[in-house]
Amino acid sequence: MGERELERVDLGEIPYTEAVEQMGTWVRQRQEGLIADRLVLLTHPPVITYSARTPRHELPAHTGIPLVEVDRGGQATYHGPGQLIGYLVINLRERGPGDIVRWLEHGLISALDSLGLPAVRRDTPPKAQSLVGVWTPEHRKVASIGMRIRGGVTSHGFALNIAPDLAAFSAFTACGLPEVAMTSLAEMAAATGRPAPAEGAVREAVAKALGAV
Repeated sequence: MGERELERVDLGEIPYTEAVEQMGTWVRQRQEGLIADRLVLLTHPPVITYSARTPRHELPAHTGIPLVEVDRGGQATYHGPGQLIGYLVINLRERGPGDIVRWLEHGLISALDSLGLPAVRRDTPPKAQSLVGVWTPEHRKVASIGMRIRGGVTSHGFALNIAPDLAAFSAFTACGLPEVAMTSLAEMAAATGRPAPAEGAVREAVAKALGAV
């Protein structure tokens, strides 16, 4: 993908359905050339989101966490406090050819590296469940990615675990991978005897790595 700066938009905690409604507006504005490509950083109250392709047996039967169906790629995942959400509204027709998901994976890996936390991406074997996202070298998942493209413009994006309640992921099949072990930057840092990076530091690292100013 071409190297073009993103407009950085920092928001606080916004309910998921409200954020999706705003995102629809941003996509229309980008399609019409009214706004620049942007990276929106925010957090959500607890919610489990899933796509229309998510098998129902992968969803929790009983939970106090709201369930919301969404129009993005990927399977079921959890959003909540302690997690950084990044929504990308990018006009791919102006950026030129390239794999937006792989670009995002590499950008997040670069951001974590700048925080002293090594991470990797994984190629998905043929006919296997998608391994898109960012993982520790031991293959625990620290960031989930799910995007949609319509009218040449992206929406949705990533969820990066800083220090969320990881137990929330055990109530359902995360990312369509029953054996997946979710982790967080807090756990990764603790393994090296360091405190978890603050959300502000993570926002700065991610924005810099993705070229958002």
